[in-house]
Amino acid sequence: MRLSEFIVVEVDRVVDEWEEFARELTPDDNLDRITLRDHARAILLAAARDMNTAQTAAEQAAKAKGDGPDKSPKLIEAAASHGELRHIVGFDLVQMTAEFRHLRACVIRLWVESLKTPDLAYFQDMIRFNEAIDEALAESTAAYAGQVNHSRDMFLAILGHDLRAPLQAVSMSTEMLLRKTDLDGAALTSVKHIKRGTLHMAAMVSDLLELVRSRLGKTLPIEPAPMDLADAAHEAIAQACAGNPECDPSITVKGDTRGSWDGGRINQLLQNLIGNALQHGSNKRDVTVELMGEGEDVRLTVHNFGVPIPPEAIATIFDPLVRSVDETLGQPSTSLGLGLFIVKEVVRAHGGTIEVSSNAQDGTLFTVVLPRGV
Repeated sequence: MRLSEFIVVEVDRVVDEWEEFARELTPDDNLDRITLRDHARAILLAAARDMNTAQTAAEQAAKAKGDGPDKSPKLIEAAASHGELRHIVGFDLVQMTAEFRHLRACVIRLWVESLKTPDLAYFQDMIRFNEAIDEALAESTAAYAGQVNHSRDMFLAILGHDLRAPLQAVSMSTEMLLRKTDLDGAALTSVKHIKRGTLHMAAMVSDLLELVRSRLGKTLPIEPAPMDLADAAHEAIAQACAGNPECDPSITVKGDTRGSWDGGRINQLLQNLIGNALQHGSNKRDVTVELMGEGEDVRLTVHNFGVPIPPEAIATIFDPLVRSVDETLGQPSTSLGLGLFIVKEVVRAHGGTIEVSSNAQDGTLFTVVLPRGV
């Protein structure tokens, strides 16, 4: 009996072994038969159908690399659903992949035991079955990983949202103490430290929520309104340098810098770019900000001298949770590694572009081009 025929005939027997093995894997004794058997039958029957589909040598070679042109939709659907449901009922990734290893071994063992006159075609059957199981495993793993990522992002979203209320309470309390209480020098300094720490934590929570929003497939919301980018840049520099006497970036404005942008988002962009330059620049007084109106666009550049960004890091510098070179060397930091990611998202939401160049001689230069209206 050919392997595809054997699978159809003996599918219930194989699924029984699948169920028994799945029960050994899971610590949850309350899972019923339907949950344990899950999509095993559908995966096996879809694999049998796939094996009976004609396949050229070129298609077989492509499938071996995961590039098969004609995937089986029934196999993909069943495998993906299996991966999602295994995550929901508490299987880990190792346990789920172990199910496929056992399924493959079980089918081959039972089939070989049934053979009486094996020939070369049977070996081709085994290759096709292995291809189908590998495809099912890849789809299940991808779906499982997708569920893990979604669950993590939902947790982060809930965490970020729930942290806002206590942070706001702390911030309001410090404001009340500063306005209505006569504090001595040490107490006043402590309250100011609390206020600065609260503001920094609030910014980190905001960045975290922006990351989660993007990973959940939502674009950064913006509310454009007429504004002057030069005014926003002066304000951002003042905020960045508040309480820091060493901070003295220079700013140059050329041409018309007015347009229609989201003021709050633009402030995020400026604060992150200027803060990044101040943090990583070798001299806080050498940071330069330049604005230039260019027809339908406004160009913003932020420049500093310091440790250059390695060429291999340029490609990932705007990725979330990526730390800078000096942070990876062990310097303390409270950054989540989201600042430049937020910058990129703000630029993208406004239909602009951002580029970065960095070397020891010329320093590090971030260039943002924003259209005047979106």
